[in-house]
Amino acid sequence: MKQSKISKGKTNIIGITGGVGAGKSTILDYIQENYNARVIYSDQIANDIKKRGYPAYDELVEILGKEVLDENLEIDKSRMAEAIFRDRSLLDKVNNVLHPAVNTFIISIIDKERAKREYDFVIVEAALLIENGYKDIVDELWYVYADEDTRRTRLKASRGYSDDKISNIFKGQLSEEEFRKNCDLVIDNSNSESEAFKQIDNKLGEWKKRWQV
Repeated sequence: MKQSKISKGKTNIIGITGGVGAGKSTILDYIQENYNARVIYSDQIANDIKKRGYPAYDELVEILGKEVLDENLEIDKSRMAEAIFRDRSLLDKVNNVLHPAVNTFIISIIDKERAKREYDFVIVEAALLIENGYKDIVDELWYVYADEDTRRTRLKASRGYSDDKISNIFKGQLSEEEFRKNCDLVIDNSNSESEAFKQIDNKLGEWKKRWQV
């Protein structure tokens, strides 16, 4: 574990990651509602940078073809998915465009928020924070954990996923050991929301009390 860089008088950057079904959205909503924090969602950034005028747009259209565009010449998500389904070789090409573009965009937001110092915390959420080297960008990296049975139950209830689909998704993600090894804090979200929220309050509340002294 690295020494905490969280301190008063600056915008502190926290990366939050974890496996699918761990409940990251619940944790992020709570932080945003109860603390002076801005949350950056990597999925939303990925959607934004595919729009006309953003860096990834031209490259993606070149890779996928104009047939993925809608009547407004924007990239249609379902058409894009269909194109990749027809030709799986396109997936790596698309990811090679999106992942660096998302990282660059998020880092630019972090730099702007650090300069403004409007928020105590800027939270960056992404499944691939560890793989994309965010340990060297954020002040602390947090892992939202939930046991496998809990995650399966949640994914079946919220998304209607089958066991086979869930197993395939789990295989493509980092192991619990890797998450724990790379993160500064583990939030156990296997049980009630109130228990998870208490862990957040213990951590962020601890900092707030220190700053008020």
